[in-house]
Amino acid sequence: MKRIPFPEGWLAAWLTVCLTVLLLATLPATARAGLWDGLQRLRPADNDASQTVTYTPPGWPTPLNGDLYLPPDSAALAAMRPVVLLLHGGAWRRGDKRSQKALALALAGHGYAALAINFRQAPAARHPAQLEDMRQALRWLRDHAEEYRLDITRIAAWGYSSGGHLAALLAVQPDSDLPRVRVVVAGGAPLDLRDPAGFDPVAVQALLGGTSRQVPALYAQASPMAQVRAGLPAFFLYHGTADELVPPALAERFASVLAEAGVPVELVWLEGLTHAGAAASAQARPLALDFLDHHFGLLREAPTLQTRGDTPSHMIRMSFPLPRDNAAMPLPGIRPQAETEPPADGVAPH
Repeated sequence: MKRIPFPEGWLAAWLTVCLTVLLLATLPATARAGLWDGLQRLRPADNDASQTVTYTPPGWPTPLNGDLYLPPDSAALAAMRPVVLLLHGGAWRRGDKRSQKALALALAGHGYAALAINFRQAPAARHPAQLEDMRQALRWLRDHAEEYRLDITRIAAWGYSSGGHLAALLAVQPDSDLPRVRVVVAGGAPLDLRDPAGFDPVAVQALLGGTSRQVPALYAQASPMAQVRAGLPAFFLYHGTADELVPPALAERFASVLAEAGVPVELVWLEGLTHAGAAASAQARPLALDFLDHHFGLLREAPTLQTRGDTPSHMIRMSFPLPRDNAAMPLPGIRPQAETEPPADGVAPH
């Protein structure tokens, strides 16, 4: 009996479809609706062309590349474009710039230039290697601003999970010789590495080379929460209320600390979404773009800040400080956590 082979890639495609259906089935109906609304509002640009550039100089420990996406509208060539530096997730140990393609295309379709970069990864390259790589990306943007019509006075950094941590770190530790990040978009980000419950301790130790007891100064140096002060860039934060990897309470605490320092900040809760679910969701993207547009002066009026009473049920948008009548309201899907003394070695108990 002759065996008829399956077409190449058939099994992988079938498994992908099944896993996608299962993932969507686990989301609340309102979350599925919000995901569809976000995708409809902000579809990628039709032109998916990008240019791969080497943004590190000769002699760098390893050559590093980035993918540059530009707005497809030729009529906008004369205009200086705001730029978004895109930083992939992957617990600082894995991941690739190609995962940012859909977001980069959406940004290009909205009139932004986007540079999605690869950076050195732990444990082979420990902090501050990633920060040094990002600063090289800023230097490349500055040096090629005229060539690509890039407005280096309007640069944002955008990342999710460990990529969000890096975006925030770049903003709180500016280099006086380089363009400054003016807006940060960070989703599901571990913004306080000193908190043993704030992220996978194995990943954090791979990044920093030890426990918080062994290298306490590095834990503070690599924690955006420890470096909040007046004058920082504006922050747009988004977080799944069912995030099991980065506690939602951490995002609320970071937003509150920023607000107390007078830093513009908004926090968007994605109702019912886990860490992976929020990463795959485009729900917060239109709101993040509103935030970018406003802080880069691309809107005549600031976008209306929605309160808990008039936001769709799958998403809550909060500006800080909270209004008095909302301040005492419990956050969706978040239970108050008992305050405990963190372990001295920075490793969460199992």
